[in-house]
Amino acid sequence: MIRLYLCYGKKQVKLELPAGFKLQELRLHDFVPIRDPLIALKKSLRQPISSPPLRDCVHAGDRVCILVNDSTRIARSELLLPIIISELQEARIEDKDIFIVFAAGTHRPLTRSEMISLVGKQIADRYKLYNHNCHDQKELIYIGETIRSTPVYVNKKVFEADKRILTGSIVHHFFAGFGGGRKALIPGVAGFETIESNHNLMIDQKARLGILKNNPVHEDLLEAALMVGGDFILNVVLNEQKQILGIFAGNMVKAHEEGCSFANQVYGVKINALADVVIASCGGYPKDLNVYQVHKTLENALMALKEGGKIILLAQCSEGVGSAVYEEWATRYKTLTEIEQEIKVNFQIGGHKAYAIARAFSKGDVILVSDLNPEKARALGFIPASSLNEAISIVFKDASHDILTYIIPQSSLVVPISDRYKS
Repeated sequence: MIRLYLCYGKKQVKLELPAGFKLQELRLHDFVPIRDPLIALKKSLRQPISSPPLRDCVHAGDRVCILVNDSTRIARSELLLPIIISELQEARIEDKDIFIVFAAGTHRPLTRSEMISLVGKQIADRYKLYNHNCHDQKELIYIGETIRSTPVYVNKKVFEADKRILTGSIVHHFFAGFGGGRKALIPGVAGFETIESNHNLMIDQKARLGILKNNPVHEDLLEAALMVGGDFILNVVLNEQKQILGIFAGNMVKAHEEGCSFANQVYGVKINALADVVIASCGGYPKDLNVYQVHKTLENALMALKEGGKIILLAQCSEGVGSAVYEEWATRYKTLTEIEQEIKVNFQIGGHKAYAIARAFSKGDVILVSDLNPEKARALGFIPASSLNEAISIVFKDASHDILTYIIPQSSLVVPISDRYKS
């Protein structure tokens, strides 16, 4: 009997597998965490990539906006912000001229307690914190259109700041290539129309996980972000314990590109064959908050699965589905062909997620272990299981011992790379 513990929400569940099957665990490469991250962060701001030091990028009297991740993405903002603010103070930027905006994109607003948990109580008590609302036209300003006809609406407070500092973490993204960098601005603090227009480009075959070059989604994001103006970025690459492995500060384009290259080394795991079964955990909270967010884990797991295989997806989904539009599309359209036809003529945020998950279902069965009502999960196209043991029995009951199984404890981060994966 094989025994492992996998993360599920804020707890762990035991994985027990019958002996005799071909099993392989896929984990992140063992990069050594930065020994003293606070010293390293300060150094990165003073010796940045393709940019003057942060303290030389701002001037006394500047109104400075700092963009930070919302609760769905971990970036260690509580470590980054004090170092950034210390450098701003060295440049004679007063506290009243510094404010923080949560780059939530289309996600729900953060509660005050969530804001405090992300930035730390001392920062929260001292500086103004703002949610971004992509639907509030009064908070948005139109600044032009990209060459791909994306209308660029952006948060007015952010745009009207004298300087914008972008923070975040870099991980793979299933159609933008990678997160981080320009994404703090677009879609982070963009209007809904902007986000929807950009996401429409995901249908293009060049919009792929781990690819920036010639990726239309990335190029459109970057063009729009440059129109807004990202004056300085501070991005990190983390391991599964949320320790900092790499720091990339400076120019929004160059520093981000270097960070993406490093992230590919950290998260990309070479495999020699595609598996019959993939057992994938999101890595727990907050990566498995809802089905909408869990899809990113599913995309990574698919990279390791052969056609007609099975995925056991461990995701608590304590906040349910996460998108009414996604739920509507997933329950209305029963085949990939139907969704694909609709998305081409009527692109909608949320609908795009139904399309992407339908593509996953076309490759193999997905057994979802979650807190969702089983009928709800089934209506979305998943095979529901009330426990990990039940999912194991569904998949392995009559299975041949020849089947290859990958176990991915941190599937929201680990990106399996096979010879079939071409860049």
